[in-house]
Amino acid sequence: MDMRFLLGPLYMGWALGSNDAANVFGTAVSAYMVKYRIAAVLTAVFVLAGAVLGGGSGVLTLSGLTAQTQATAFIITAAAAMTVTLMSFLKLPVSSSQAVVGAIMGIGIINRRIETGGLIKVVVCWITTPLGAALIAVILYAILSMILRKKALHFMTYDKLMRNLLMLAGIYGAYSLGANNVANVTGVFYQSGVMDINQALLLGGASIALGALTCGRGIMFTVGRKIIPVDAFSAFIAVMAHSVILHIYAHIGVPVSSSQAIVGAVLGIGLFKGVKTVNKKAVLKIFSGWLFTPVMGTIFCLALYFLLNK
Repeated sequence: MDMRFLLGPLYMGWALGSNDAANVFGTAVSAYMVKYRIAAVLTAVFVLAGAVLGGGSGVLTLSGLTAQTQATAFIITAAAAMTVTLMSFLKLPVSSSQAVVGAIMGIGIINRRIETGGLIKVVVCWITTPLGAALIAVILYAILSMILRKKALHFMTYDKLMRNLLMLAGIYGAYSLGANNVANVTGVFYQSGVMDINQALLLGGASIALGALTCGRGIMFTVGRKIIPVDAFSAFIAVMAHSVILHIYAHIGVPVSSSQAIVGAVLGIGLFKGVKTVNKKAVLKIFSGWLFTPVMGTIFCLALYFLLNK
């Protein structure tokens, strides 16, 4: 294997981790319940664990969308990483899954071979991710808020409880992120035969962890503050709903958008509280990023392919 091709998945994993760390601890950090640096370290540790222990199914799904070589696998990851980096620069929560699949479609166009059944499965899961997260968030919020009201906890006890719950939810979120999204980093390399499954999971998880450690501060506050005013309890519900839906799709074997999951969860809470609390301008900006992402993934992929094959 040409070691230079590893730059593609390493760059992609770093870009994913730097962006999606916000989806795990962003609401907690913006609620001042967890310090940013602690959040980054916990995300790195448990995203790696999730990738290694639970990421195999997603790798198998994503790697089957079109035929790959070592060169095209590099182009796909580099194009997707460029897309994620651009969205991060614009401070938009971005779907790394959409960036990767957009890039895969670019190679599929060139190869004239796209597995439409697998693509339809992925797209359906993309659509249901924010809806499912919103539904889970509403259910959790309704049930747990009722329980807390009945307990009538002292404010100091409540504060300690929320900090602990946010820490646990963030750990679970990091694990789910690694299990679900590692396929976005190294799935195409596994399909090309360059890596075996264990190497793909380890390299993908480690690169995402590195991204979580080195970047992500700016977008953490974008997610947590700009959609609805978030309190500690809402932050906990949002992260739990996000994590549950990611974990479900990790078992199904479809990499989905962590950003769509967390935004869906936060919107679910906002709608439950009352639609007036939702920042519609911020939501429209985020949705425009989601629509823009797969298109840019395809464009970057085609551009890189023709640039490298002149």
